[in-house]
Amino acid sequence: MDVESLKQEAGVAACAYVNDGMNVGLGTGSTVKYTIIELGRRVTEEGLSIVGVPTSLATEELARSVGIPLAELDTLNMLDVVIDGTDEFDPQFNLIKGGGAALLREKIVAQASKKMVVVADARKQVEHLGAFPLPVEITCFSWATTKRSIEKVLNCLTSRRMNGDEPLKTDNGNFIIDAQTGPNIHDPAETERQLLALAGVVQVGLFNGMCDVVILARDDGVEILTKED
Repeated sequence: MDVESLKQEAGVAACAYVNDGMNVGLGTGSTVKYTIIELGRRVTEEGLSIVGVPTSLATEELARSVGIPLAELDTLNMLDVVIDGTDEFDPQFNLIKGGGAALLREKIVAQASKKMVVVADARKQVEHLGAFPLPVEITCFSWATTKRSIEKVLNCLTSRRMNGDEPLKTDNGNFIIDAQTGPNIHDPAETERQLLALAGVVQVGLFNGMCDVVILARDDGVEILTKED
């Protein structure tokens, strides 16, 4: 199967974790879009009753287009599940996210969810995080100073993410710094702590201790990986 077919298979399989009456966090990315499309089909054709909370403006637009009812997170007590993608995950189910520049909203939604289900293809499974550049969302104010501070903490090169000729801005109006750590993030929790201690850092694309299930699409089919605890 080609990569896109694998993504679709994983995204559709994740819908098994959504039942009638649930409040569902809707992630952002090229794999979870298939989850959203399938949930929309179930809402329209099967009468599935759910309320979705999108993690980005792009996800909100897609969810509305396929007929998923949406609500603000603040109006709900808790989400039953969030389904999202990932850029990498390690054996402890720690993640790197933020390739779609939605990491802040994704983490807020994930923390408000009883369960986090991640959809991915086999390329995202790694022994140590960091081959995928670590996204760090920062304020625009004195961004270069914050960038240098991140480089000092991580001892690596970084770059400000661009959108064509202009700096990319997140849905929150911030910049993204991508850190080229290499696959050397051996203590994700400590790395996250050190970066969040920098005043200009808004959020870090390390999702530690949040993921419960990974739906992994391989060439020979879908594998369900469940965190032991």
